[in-house]
Amino acid sequence: MSRELPIGLTPPDWLVRNLRAQPASVNWPAVIRAAIALSLPLAVGLAVDRPGYGALASMGALNGVISDTASAYRLRIPTIAIPQLFGAVGIALGALVYGHGWVAVAAVTGVALVSGMISTIGAVASVSGLLLLLTSVIGAGLPLPGEWWMAPLLMAGGGLLVLVLALLAWPLRSGVPERAAVADSYRAVAELLEVGGSDSGTSQAYDAGRHAVTQSLNQSYDIILAHRARHHGRSPELTRLLAQLNAITPVVEAAPAARLSGNPLPPEVPAAVRHLASAVESGHTGPTGLKLPTPTTETGRAVDHALRHAADVVANPDVDPRGIDDRLGRPAALSIRAARALRGVTLSAASWRYGLRLALCIGIAQALVSLIPVPRSYWVALTITFVLKPDFGSVFSRALLRALGTVAGLVIAAAVLAEVPRGWWDVPVLFLLAPLIPALTPRGYGYQTAAITPVILLLSDVLSHQGTALLLPRLGDSLMGCAIALIAGYLLWPESWHTRVGARLADAVQDTARYVEGAFGPDPVDPPARARMRRGLYRTLSAIRTEFQRALTEPPPTGRRAAAWWPLVVAVERIVDATTAARVRVAHGAPPPSTTEATQVARQLRELAEGLRESETLYEVRTDLTGPEGSVLEPVRQEVAAARAIASPH
Repeated sequence: MSRELPIGLTPPDWLVRNLRAQPASVNWPAVIRAAIALSLPLAVGLAVDRPGYGALASMGALNGVISDTASAYRLRIPTIAIPQLFGAVGIALGALVYGHGWVAVAAVTGVALVSGMISTIGAVASVSGLLLLLTSVIGAGLPLPGEWWMAPLLMAGGGLLVLVLALLAWPLRSGVPERAAVADSYRAVAELLEVGGSDSGTSQAYDAGRHAVTQSLNQSYDIILAHRARHHGRSPELTRLLAQLNAITPVVEAAPAARLSGNPLPPEVPAAVRHLASAVESGHTGPTGLKLPTPTTETGRAVDHALRHAADVVANPDVDPRGIDDRLGRPAALSIRAARALRGVTLSAASWRYGLRLALCIGIAQALVSLIPVPRSYWVALTITFVLKPDFGSVFSRALLRALGTVAGLVIAAAVLAEVPRGWWDVPVLFLLAPLIPALTPRGYGYQTAAITPVILLLSDVLSHQGTALLLPRLGDSLMGCAIALIAGYLLWPESWHTRVGARLADAVQDTARYVEGAFGPDPVDPPARARMRRGLYRTLSAIRTEFQRALTEPPPTGRRAAAWWPLVVAVERIVDATTAARVRVAHGAPPPSTTEATQVARQLRELAEGLRESETLYEVRTDLTGPEGSVLEPVRQEVAAARAIASPH
């Protein structure tokens, strides 16, 4: 019989959130690639009687597995290859200063500064910065076999082996990941329509569905537009997929209108969207055989019109690229983006702050192990590298999960190092351990740490031949690294104790005011620009949700402060939904609001934004919420009033 824990023994919510595994499916191709890529180099090294070389190449393959996150084949090339170049530079720099005392401390600290700064550029740059610092720490703390150029060559080769394996199916499956991403977006929209257009759909279910649509569209647009940066107008398939993504946008815009109307959508509507999703995924062109009931309401006509337009686009085999609007703006040329990134990194206060924060912790770690005899001391800085990467979420939760994950990983490593003879037996063991990394990484950082730890220790043992003597020092090093990260990288920085939810919400409300003016103001913008504004708004709100979830993993008072913002996050999302629904209603026959009314609503939103921006705590924001009855903007005013009530003291 189960027994409930006494109140005093119940774990706090923030701890439960940290330890809870995230739901995720297993990426079986990535699992197979990891098994082959990590075990094959070690097997080759053993075969030629150079196990150290094989271990270095397997470490490079581990870097490649960490970088192997893109689904589209074209994106796998930069996603995997660019970080390997930075990893090769890092291991070379580390090897050059190995054994040089304070020179090594200064060099690794400088690399940490650069790593933290470039992490603010984007996802690929973040992983590149991680591997730059990670490999420089290993090179500066571990004696490497061969000439100075051998380690960079072997590690880069191991990482590129992952890339080769990831591209093997490209000739047979070209375009499949891109079509699957767009089809998934259609299915997410179908789920949203099903929840939002039914009597039984709850507000929480609709909010979750809207968030899923935003994430799916973000991913699809990122994949397609990243290709169009180089293939603009030259790839018929990418042009058609972008047209299909744009075609589902009016359906997404009609969803809040259907939700607010109170009239349930017939089940044939989401079924039709799923039917279009299957056509997109299979690459089918031609008649779709769409069957829709005759609409009887204003919002029903909006959904019907949007769906029939989407069906026409899906059925069209030839799309003129000149008529395609890049909904988020087509990416600029690579040289222009590189120049922007460099300028942003060097001039951004946040970039310097992150870099200095990481460099401080790495410098303390390197200085500490130089003054105190710590065997294989590179593990201290390596721990800080993983914990303190500023774009990877809460430092506190990562330090906690790193410690717990290391303990779990050491238990596995202890069994391997104690029971498995060194030599050829390492190959099948690595073949079994390596797949755990891509399988467990989506579950959470602690699970990833538990999977990576035994792999790194096994490869380190091939280089150092210390066996089980590695275990306890590694645990002490990890705890020391976590302590440095918590004190010097978390507690000493005031920003660690503040949530950024309020400031980002204020920006979203400010952008919503511009959206209202762009839709109904005296100088309305054209439909493509309005679509870009709406997509940008939903991207911002998606980022706010992510920031909110991260803040909830912080201990009090940060997590408690973040929780207080959640009702207002939902309220702002509903303001955007109500604005979008108003635009859809006007497009399908409803009387447009006057420019004076639109200007008044925009002013109300700006006042709300200013109130949110001025304080970390919620307080009353006074606005004038009068307006003509029956106006399409009345729901917007109601949502602004609800947001004001939430922001008022209770």
